[in-house]
Amino acid sequence: FLFMLIMLSAFSQDSWQAPKSSVNIINPYAGNKIAAQKGQLLFSKLCWTCHGKTGDGDGPAAANLKPKPKSFSSADLQKQSDGELFWKLSTGKGMMVAYKHSLSEEKRWQLINYIRTLAVK
Repeated sequence: FLFMLIMLSAFSQDSWQAPKSSVNIINPYAGNKIAAQKGQLLFSKLCWTCHGKTGDGDGPAAANLKPKPKSFSSADLQKQSDGELFWKLSTGKGMMVAYKHSLSEEKRWQLINYIRTLAVK
């Protein structure tokens, strides 16, 4: 029984689901290349230490994180809506910082737009 609780706990940490309502959050900067460029600058200041310089989840701080940061190029991450990613970026979880109060909505959307450029082509 204890083993099952441990396994369920580990699984729940790895599967971070945004609320269904977050799908309806619309990205006001979708497809905006300038917003993505600004997001890249923010990423290089705030995110790379965990997520890596190319967003593969292999930054120098990632070795000590459990669970490990997801790769932004992964199909699982890229299939999430902009609204879901925005919600996660805003609320954070565990070692993932919540940026709702430290970054404006515009800057959070800029990061989402940059993350979209990291999809495997």
